[in-house]
Amino acid sequence: DNLLGISWVDSSWIPILNNGSVLDYFSERSNPFYDRTCNNEVVKMQRMTLDHLNQMVGVEYILLHAQEPILFIIRKQQRQSPTQVLPLADYYIIAGVIYQAPDLGSVINSRVLTAVHGIQSAFEEAMSYCRYHPSKGYWWHFKDQEEREKTKPKTKKKEEPSSIFQRQRVDALLLDLRQKFPPRFVQQKPGEKPIPVDQIKKESEPAPEAVKQEEKETVKNAQSAGAKGPPEKRMRLQ
Repeated sequence: DNLLGISWVDSSWIPILNNGSVLDYFSERSNPFYDRTCNNEVVKMQRMTLDHLNQMVGVEYILLHAQEPILFIIRKQQRQSPTQVLPLADYYIIAGVIYQAPDLGSVINSRVLTAVHGIQSAFEEAMSYCRYHPSKGYWWHFKDQEEREKTKPKTKKKEEPSSIFQRQRVDALLLDLRQKFPPRFVQQKPGEKPIPVDQIKKESEPAPEAVKQEEKETVKNAQSAGAKGPPEKRMRLQ
């Protein structure tokens, strides 16, 4: 069973924890980290000292490090000979609470799973802001951005005046477009119905009889002016 996610504590032992009593505290029957088939239990049942563990073979628990009264580290190891042991697990006691120290594989596995979970969450959140339309394609739609734009005060952008080159160029382009594509309808006043350009031209052109009559009147006026002669010159007094 995986014991990395659990802890154990007996509050009655906390005030008396020290280097001599910490192994007895760890060997309590309610402690899930303690193996009752170990050599420590055999030594305890036979009322021998812990020095006899070096002459035995099997699983045993030793006090690896102590920093009274807050920290104790206990190691579980497999003794193969008086001089050869194989570490199996480490347990640390902080303020009377016993935890199992994770091994390197468990630490790497946990860190990788945490990183993968974070990356997956980031991709899922990014996909929630993605939008697609056949005519527009892909774009991002952020809700926070809309709220910020609503809360921001609207500032009027100053319009920069156009240059002489831009005005002349635009006028030339508009004139060229007007010559290529002349307007067919003209709205003389706002709100009125547009009138065809051909109809306006016909109304503006005078009738041929009126033109001939005007030409005759101009000829008569010229003849009458020639018959009278030039005006008389008056003497100037010096």
